Amino acid sequence: MAETIFEKLVSIEEKYHELSHQLSDPGIIADQSVFQKLAKAHAAMVDVVDTYQEYRKIAEDLTTAKEMLAEETGEAAAMLRAEIEQLEADADRLTEKLRVLLLPKDPNDDKNVIMEIRAGTGGEEAALFGFDLFRMYSRYAETKGWRMEILSTSESDLRGFKEIVFMIEGDRVYSRMKFESGVHRVQRVPETEAGGRIHTSAATVAVLIEAEEVDVAINPNDLRVDVFRAGGHGGQCVNTTDSAVRITHLPTGLVVTCQDEKSQLKNKEKAMKVLRARLLEKFQSEQQQEMAQARRDMVGSGDRSERIRTYNFPQNRLTDHRINLTLYHLDSIIEGNLDEVIEPLITAAEAERLRNADQ
Repeated sequence: MAETIFEKLVSIEEKYHELSHQLSDPGIIADQSVFQKLAKAHAAMVDVVDTYQEYRKIAEDLTTAKEMLAEETGEAAAMLRAEIEQLEADADRLTEKLRVLLLPKDPNDDKNVIMEIRAGTGGEEAALFGFDLFRMYSRYAETKGWRMEILSTSESDLRGFKEIVFMIEGDRVYSRMKFESGVHRVQRVPETEAGGRIHTSAATVAVLIEAEEVDVAINPNDLRVDVFRAGGHGGQCVNTTDSAVRITHLPTGLVVTCQDEKSQLKNKEKAMKVLRARLLEKFQSEQQQEMAQARRDMVGSGDRSERIRTYNFPQNRLTDHRINLTLYHLDSIIEGNLDEVIEPLITAAEAERLRNADQ
């Protein structure tokens, strides 16, 4: 292991033990804001420290085995050589894992997300596919213990989604959902097709970071707020009260509409959440372009115009085009078992970051 990595690991372990001591201090426990901050920093170090301690134990065993080999012959020496070979393989594996763990973290990985699904080419079938994607993400969120809240919907005639906007809150949501931005293509026989022909349709998915008020400063004078009566599918209050809200951000021209709640105030709160997220994405995208950092890597740029995945129902096949991943149990994945798609994407992203770090 390189000396610089070793020094960094020693420093992290020392800090970890220091935080462990502080977290047992009654004074710090009494101040929950400080305690939570330290607990979060402590938790972020657990994987690194545990892996480093495992590596150190293997390194000690390896040194002992090599010393013993110098004194043995015959069958005992053969057994020691086999043990040394296994220990060296384990040491290499843990070294690579530590290199990944020490890579700079995406500062947004711990954040919640606002996701937008919009029907693309394919008319009614694209809207029905949008519903399927929303259901897939809903069930995946359930498996992770995340909380989901619908912010805005626009249904099609067959109860698909022309557009749906929703928030997902929980542990490290963005770290896993950030790979979903882009065009999702579906190939199947639509419910609207009487002849049994396979059609190709698409829906776009955008994954936005939930923006706090401190992340995006919005001048109230830059907003035009319009209220109107909600329309479309709904309950008794639809078309009876001016509860729907449309907010226009005048400097950028961004428009957000929310009409799902019966309360005008709740619709305005939800619309502001979406507006802040869209503004943050716009500002970050512009900043990246200015700094020439908006380059594509092997898991894509996150651009919602980029085709990332194909869902082929007749062949029960899912293909992620960014890493040439093909799986033949689409029926399971569409029911929310997304980890077997997301995990390879995370691995590919980590490998790309390692290559860039070595350059």
